[in-house]
Amino acid sequence: MGCLAARLSTPLMWIDTHCHWDAPEFDADREAVRERALAAGVAHFVVPAVQAADFARTQQLCRAAGQPYALGIHPLYTPQAQEADLAQLDAALREARDDPLLVAVGEIGLDFFVPGLDPERQQFFYAEQLKLAARHELPVILHVRRSSDTLLAGLRRTPVRGGIAHAFNGSRQQADAFIDRGFALGFGGTLTFERSLQIRRLAADLPPEALVLETDAPDIPPQWLYRTAEQRLAGERSRNEPCELPRIAQTLADLRGWTLAQTAAITRANACRVLPKLLA
Repeated sequence: MGCLAARLSTPLMWIDTHCHWDAPEFDADREAVRERALAAGVAHFVVPAVQAADFARTQQLCRAAGQPYALGIHPLYTPQAQEADLAQLDAALREARDDPLLVAVGEIGLDFFVPGLDPERQQFFYAEQLKLAARHELPVILHVRRSSDTLLAGLRRTPVRGGIAHAFNGSRQQADAFIDRGFALGFGGTLTFERSLQIRRLAADLPPEALVLETDAPDIPPQWLYRTAEQRLAGERSRNEPCELPRIAQTLADLRGWTLAQTAAITRANACRVLPKLLA
């Protein structure tokens, strides 16, 4: 498997602000995925943990590779999460306080799209993790899925040091509210679909300092990796990778009228601003 971006030999340096490099989908070729990312100019990708059981492994992988990471309990994992996991998160954040690779608390947030999730349970873990982020003076990486207003209400109750609203898909008013609270908004593979009208409008119109790039690899494939339901039923699979980021960035550049060099510089600076320990 190869990435077009890797074959472009770009000298630009990119930051993928959201990549689940620790996911099982990469177990067979994790190091090759990292090498393809580096060849494409993606020097850094932020790896957010999703459950307490993964914290130590995520830290080990990222420390060995020199890649930044975040620790948190994802809303999709709240059904099996326990209150003891919050104590484990607190302890892990305290232990890694001086680790320059720990850049945020995440991935945390709310998902009001997936059926069967208890919204009150989600909100409990979200609120408690905001408190931990505030206590440890870390930004947060937020999962935002039909939940912007409730997430913002939580941030008003428990202010944190900004962060990233990952895979943002809300309204302009909601986007401005996150920006006012010190957040950047993550744009990735969905941006590459012409039918993603609202997301493309936001990417084109928001202040430049509000934009960061991400892949969410192995998920949210860009248009050129997408497989239809029929193709998936036939056994075809697609796996997103961080090396796809420069090609995703080309879509953002086209929408903004920027060069790729401008896009790399702007989104890199934004990522380092909202996640201050990046490249510190």
